[in-house]
Amino acid sequence: MRFTGPHALIDLAALRHNLGVARQRAPASCIWAVIKADAYGHGLERVAAALAVADGFAVARVEEALHLRAAGVAQPILVLTGALSQEETAAAQAHRLDLALHQGEQMTWLEALPPGPPLRVWIKVDTGMHRLGLDPAEVPAIQSRLAACPRVAPLPGLMTHLANADDPEDPLTDRQCQRLRALARPDQALNIGNSGGLLAFPATRTAWVRPGIMLYGGSPFGDLSAKELGLEPVMTLKTQISAVHHFHAGDRIGYGGTFSCPEDMPVGVAAIGYGDGYPRHAPTGTPVLVGGQRVALIGRVSMDSISLDLRLVPGTQPGDEALLWGPGLPVEEIAQAAGTINYALLCGLSARVQRVSMPIPQRIWATITGG
Repeated sequence: MRFTGPHALIDLAALRHNLGVARQRAPASCIWAVIKADAYGHGLERVAAALAVADGFAVARVEEALHLRAAGVAQPILVLTGALSQEETAAAQAHRLDLALHQGEQMTWLEALPPGPPLRVWIKVDTGMHRLGLDPAEVPAIQSRLAACPRVAPLPGLMTHLANADDPEDPLTDRQCQRLRALARPDQALNIGNSGGLLAFPATRTAWVRPGIMLYGGSPFGDLSAKELGLEPVMTLKTQISAVHHFHAGDRIGYGGTFSCPEDMPVGVAAIGYGDGYPRHAPTGTPVLVGGQRVALIGRVSMDSISLDLRLVPGTQPGDEALLWGPGLPVEEIAQAAGTINYALLCGLSARVQRVSMPIPQRIWATITGG
């Protein structure tokens, strides 16, 4: 199929490969595959289907979990921020969701539920992130109230959010794990490891782990590439060259004329811009692949287009492909150039970028399903 504008190819085989890397790093752990924010921009239902062999899914909000249930997803679903109202607590009960509990009011909502299926509740503890979580001193009282609440299933355990697991040298991660372990009762599971944690900190490889960015082939670290971690890029963002011009030395390109042609040169216009989620602040020099060759973005990113220096590929024609990130051009490199992070780029693609699944090859499918 020929695409004529921005499109993101979603490699389902790479997605499954990356889940396998997570299992290799934490072989004794159950895995919540984190698919919040539309599966980091890759498509919620698409990714849930591809990762059906995960032990469960984790999302940020009850609304996301209800969307999955409506799509027929039957696996356990953990809502990482918990319920935000009595109504959401009731919806979680009706749809068999796991909830994080990080404030006392959420406990009150649980106690007010009518008879129904018991909820699984994870106590979220602030061990150092200082965002969402109970103060450790509050945990024993909440444990007792949960144990006495007929609407709550036997306590699955404790969870926390790691503040700096993307820095393998920071001792805070191990301290956070120690603080959580000190609060756990013998029958409670721990739920700690995110991507950075399970890749770099053995102490986070607890009964449950929650890989996110690594599933999509992104590195959580600033100094280690996804390739070095054995991860494969899931999203390939492409578009086409919509025009090719030949400008003279001194001609200025784009809004504000921030780039001046140093010589007579071909300049391409690629059909993608910040209206599609390409980073507005990507500077001149940010790489793009055209014909397998790295060329430089020049001038300012517009809403619908970017300009490219085509001196290295002078034969480029309108209709040729341009690759913005994917194999051969890691999304981390574009993020670094634009002063942001890979998470933001993947999650930030707009709805007008078509997402297209690349099917899992039959031989790979048979291997991972046992069929």
